[in-house]
Amino acid sequence: MNPICRLFNIKYPIIQAGMVWCSGWRLASAVSNAGGLGIIGAGSMYPEVLKAHIQKCKKATDKPFGVNIPLLYPNIQEIIDIVIEEEVKIVFSSAGNPATWTKILKNEGIIVVHVIANTKFALKAEEAGVDAIVAEGFEAGGHNGREETTTLCLIPMIKAAVQIPVIAAGGIGSGKAMLAAFALGAEAVQVGSAFAVAEESSAHPAFKHKIIGATEGDTRLALKKLVPVRLLKNEFADAVANAEAEGAGRTELAELLGRARAKLGMFEGDMEKGELEIGQVSAMLKAIRPASVILEEIWQEFKAEMARIKQLQSELGL
Repeated sequence: MNPICRLFNIKYPIIQAGMVWCSGWRLASAVSNAGGLGIIGAGSMYPEVLKAHIQKCKKATDKPFGVNIPLLYPNIQEIIDIVIEEEVKIVFSSAGNPATWTKILKNEGIIVVHVIANTKFALKAEEAGVDAIVAEGFEAGGHNGREETTTLCLIPMIKAAVQIPVIAAGGIGSGKAMLAAFALGAEAVQVGSAFAVAEESSAHPAFKHKIIGATEGDTRLALKKLVPVRLLKNEFADAVANAEAEGAGRTELAELLGRARAKLGMFEGDMEKGELEIGQVSAMLKAIRPASVILEEIWQEFKAEMARIKQLQSELGL
């Protein structure tokens, strides 16, 4: 059995990313009900809001689901307490030191996965005792590494460096990309952008339509001096690019970003002044559909490509 499917007790090795302002209980439960692993994104939720989403997700699915927790969250202790009290079985941690919380979570019987973007932090996560890691390449919308290592290069390096299962992320929105990730050594894939435009995603409809209208080159990696993210081009992204070109430091960029900029764009629908985080794969997304349809399409294409490779082996006499 696939090690990630066994670890999470899921049917397909497809995990929905915990995206801010997109990953509420509706999306998480829909993905889990379809056989993948749904994730509630705590990064855009106050503690009491997260608690409500966890409780609603429990009612909407009897399948496993998880919570993504950015470890730099200001109310991190309260978030951890809620996850433990609500008996969440799976936590994906990101944006911080996994050594601080992994042991505490695992002592509660929680499976812990950490998101990284380079070999150094993959080794630190493994040393901290996590059960698996998400290796996220340059193509992704969030949790990007300052090294700008692409998924194609990152996955085999991480796979060679650690002994725990590796989940590939960044630029994966199709069965073909999933097969490529498996060829590189991954045991599963994490899909973000493709689920951001799902019907059940909590993203604003204007944001979903902007995503499916995006073309090649409409995103850029930005805010590397703060927390690197990939932004869809708009008025805010242009302002960030101009500031960075003029040598703006952390303080200036933080002032430009301000508070609730992502909420303004992704959740409230201001397509010019808001921060619009999305991956490069957005250029390949053309429709808003149910999460179950998206997942099934990825899985069926993955199987079809596997069959094509087997046929290719036969044709080559291998």
